[in-house]
Amino acid sequence: MFDIKFKVLAEDSWSRARITQFETPHGTIETPVFMPVGTQATVKTLTSDEIREIGFKIILSNTYHLYLQPGASIIEKAGGIHKFMDWDGAVLTDSGGFQVLSLKDLRKINSDGVEFKSFIDGSKHFFTPELVIETQEKIGSDIAIPLDICGTYPSPHSETKRELDITVEWAKRSLKAHKREDQILFGVIQGGFYKDLRKEAVERILELDFPGVTLGGLSIGEEKELTAEMVDYTVSLLPKYKPRYFMGVGDPISILEYVRLGVDMFDCVLPTRIARNRTLFTKTGTIKITKAIYKEDFTPIENDCGCYTCKHYTKAYLNHLFKAKEHLAGRLATIHNLYFMNWLIQEIRKSIKEGYFKDFYQEFKSKYKEGNNSE
Repeated sequence: MFDIKFKVLAEDSWSRARITQFETPHGTIETPVFMPVGTQATVKTLTSDEIREIGFKIILSNTYHLYLQPGASIIEKAGGIHKFMDWDGAVLTDSGGFQVLSLKDLRKINSDGVEFKSFIDGSKHFFTPELVIETQEKIGSDIAIPLDICGTYPSPHSETKRELDITVEWAKRSLKAHKREDQILFGVIQGGFYKDLRKEAVERILELDFPGVTLGGLSIGEEKELTAEMVDYTVSLLPKYKPRYFMGVGDPISILEYVRLGVDMFDCVLPTRIARNRTLFTKTGTIKITKAIYKEDFTPIENDCGCYTCKHYTKAYLNHLFKAKEHLAGRLATIHNLYFMNWLIQEIRKSIKEGYFKDFYQEFKSKYKEGNNSE
């Protein structure tokens, strides 16, 4: 397995926030880091060049979707996902387990794997830990995630324990099946919302010595306070010298909060999805650009924003594009939201490095209001 050469570069004295660095086959990654989601080998509406220009060095793609379409063999024949989508940065692929398990009525789970029906044509498929690893090896991602069981909320202790046992067994099978030396495997920590099971999961996954760890089974419908409690507890059990990845988190306040608790890596469709649905990030909160107040607003989304959209276009123009249902609307909004996310991450890193993370955290939270002007 690839040697990630993990380093801790800086630590905050007030919290667990930190700056870390590790190697991938396609470049050095510095954390905290947000990964735009390119589910089907594309960050929706943007080219790979545009993602590079915004400043991202790693994106996430989805094993489940690529397995169904175009198929891992097609990507392998193309020379791997990097050549397929003309992306020279790093790629993390999730296992597809969350997507399969969220199908509910279209899947069956046993200790061998998961049977599911394709959302495309209804055809039956069976994901085993070995097949998921083989698929990610064909895709050629830099970081792969083993198949795991992401539970539901709420879930009984006994069921959560059973799913944890299966996840750990699948992790062992995944390690045994993994052959690519130029690919990194992260172990997934489950355990639901029970601290004893979270502790057990950490201990059993760490025994397998994955280079990095993923906090799984969180942010699945529970209250945010409970999510934070579980993240705080789980991270407190983790070793210093491994990257910590929290799947599926992408709103600015949550990222700030979980960086404070010691998480290094994040991904989410939220910034790009809300962009296509007319909602834009600003330093004071989100705005819905189709509101009437923006019809004659000839200023940028944010005056001090350096993104392509803010440099060239006004709120009035975006208001018009969305109302006219022009495709350019979603593209320009996506560029802005991803630029904002990259700006936020850069500012968080700078505040940790220069010793004022607490001040940045408190100031940003006091000014940023969810749904600001977006009703």
